[in-house]
Amino acid sequence: MSVNRRSFIKTGGAVAAGSMILPPFMQSCQNVQISENVKSYLDHFEVSTEMLQKVIATAMSKGGDYADLFFEHKTSNSLGLEDGKVNRAYSNVDFGVGIRVLKGDQTGFAYSENVEMKEMLNAAKMAANIADSGSDFNINEVNEKIPAGYYKIQNKWEDVSVKDKVPFVQKINDKVFELDEKVIKVNAFLSDETTYVLFYNSEGRLTYDYRPMISFGVVSIMQKGEQIENAYSARSFRKGFEWLTDELVNDLAQEAVDRTNILFEATKPKAGEMPVVMGAGGSGILLHEAIGHTFEADFNRKGESIFSDKMGKKVAENFINIIDDGTLDNNRGSINIDDEGNDVEKTYLVKDGILNSYIHDRISAKHYGIDPTGNGRRESFRHIPLPRMRATYMEVGPHTKDDIIGEVDYGVYVDNFSNGQVKIGAGDFTFFVKSGYLIEKGKLTDPIKDINIIGNGPQALADITMAADDYLIDNGTWTCGKSGQSVPVTCGLPSVLVKKLTVGGVS
Repeated sequence: MSVNRRSFIKTGGAVAAGSMILPPFMQSCQNVQISENVKSYLDHFEVSTEMLQKVIATAMSKGGDYADLFFEHKTSNSLGLEDGKVNRAYSNVDFGVGIRVLKGDQTGFAYSENVEMKEMLNAAKMAANIADSGSDFNINEVNEKIPAGYYKIQNKWEDVSVKDKVPFVQKINDKVFELDEKVIKVNAFLSDETTYVLFYNSEGRLTYDYRPMISFGVVSIMQKGEQIENAYSARSFRKGFEWLTDELVNDLAQEAVDRTNILFEATKPKAGEMPVVMGAGGSGILLHEAIGHTFEADFNRKGESIFSDKMGKKVAENFINIIDDGTLDNNRGSINIDDEGNDVEKTYLVKDGILNSYIHDRISAKHYGIDPTGNGRRESFRHIPLPRMRATYMEVGPHTKDDIIGEVDYGVYVDNFSNGQVKIGAGDFTFFVKSGYLIEKGKLTDPIKDINIIGNGPQALADITMAADDYLIDNGTWTCGKSGQSVPVTCGLPSVLVKKLTVGGVS
């Protein structure tokens, strides 16, 4: 891989937001044996290994235990369609370095949008102030770590022009109108990102990542008499331009129209506690919001999570296995390295019903005396890494979907969610359900819409009494917020029966 950053900015067609100062070119890699790949990333950010070592030494100068440098260059592009035409376009370039110093479980952090040596040293001095003792730090030999390759692509987004992308947005508009005469309006979007990451730390680890992302979605707005309804369909992956096809356009358009049509006949169930069948796929929001956040190790390390004293204990039925995975090919939540330069892995959070692992970054892993799980993630170089989910899902269970529905005398089946939130300490959650079905005497009957489901995550996990063999990842545009930072994630689930949740409906 050979990358020239100035050429990249030009071919990406991006316009920088604010100011970005490009440093003078410096020859990289003097006297250090490293691969051509990492050389290209050093040249991309116009730094050398000598520069990295000097900045790290400055960051460690007041007695820090550890320091790292996170370089990032992100180009973002988006197109929007409304009223039948692509009428919005946006591009942005973000560039800089975050410098972090750890002292115990305390963090010193500073960032610079300029990677000239003077600016990086100033930022390193600021971050170093978390410590206040003398330093005996000795510079470690550079140790290159070749990252994994979980998202191989054919056509990079920086090589794709706006005119190449516009037809797909226009096609999805036309297809939605073609599918149903009740369609009165379509909104559509296409957004892509290309991110280059270079990482170096005080232990000598030098690694890098190239992170593509594409998101494509459509909203169908339909009218029947006086009633107006809308529904949304989208996909997001770490894939290249080759992913955009007419087949994808047709699938998204049909899904949006079908989801909207259901709403015209939908009602609300009776409010109260009842069994809830969570359908395969998007119901993985249950794992993410109600369970996954309470497994994040910073909350457990501080004793804020209800699971903080449950490690190694039974928390669910024996057939339940919950995983947080950064290794799924081309998945929106996958990463080749985490934002602390660690290897990523497939982590069993719950194994055979037993709490097996928390979700760790470097700080929490050290606290618990284990290796990081590759979950140290940050929104950008301007932020510190935190323990964050990637792709969180449950493995298949021993039942079938029909078996599960057949067990319910009166309840609801839900599989289309718009958002959710959770109170981490207690694990209390609320989900907003866009659509689903009533279950009456073991059968799906009337469609339902616009209801809230309220419960407690640990209790809901314990109350999953059946799980089906229809596991599905939802490849939508899921984004997770925590401590003011947003990162891309995915979630998945087989159909499961939660024996009791509170459903907000009609009295």
